[in-house]
Amino acid sequence: MYYGREFAGFDEISKQLDADFYFAHPYASWERGTNENTNGLIRQYFPKNRDFTTITQQEMDTAMEKLNNRPRKRLGYQTPNQVFFKSGVALHI
Repeated sequence: MYYGREFAGFDEISKQLDADFYFAHPYASWERGTNENTNGLIRQYFPKNRDFTTITQQEMDTAMEKLNNRPRKRLGYQTPNQVFFKSGVALHI
């Protein structure tokens, strides 16, 4: 199976971390629910007709700050920052 460059070395990383990797099948969006939901949230800031080469760093930082501090049902209504840092304190850029 071909995984693409973005997955280069995943087997070595898996061994080093003693962690399993799972890959969704191509064109099977139902296998990537959280990813698809996050794509939808990102589209609230950058609609499909937006040329991504026109997005400024400030716009990206603002969207990232808002999304990383937005509570998610999937995370027990915690924010991604709370879960990632397990401190309850959001990361601010």
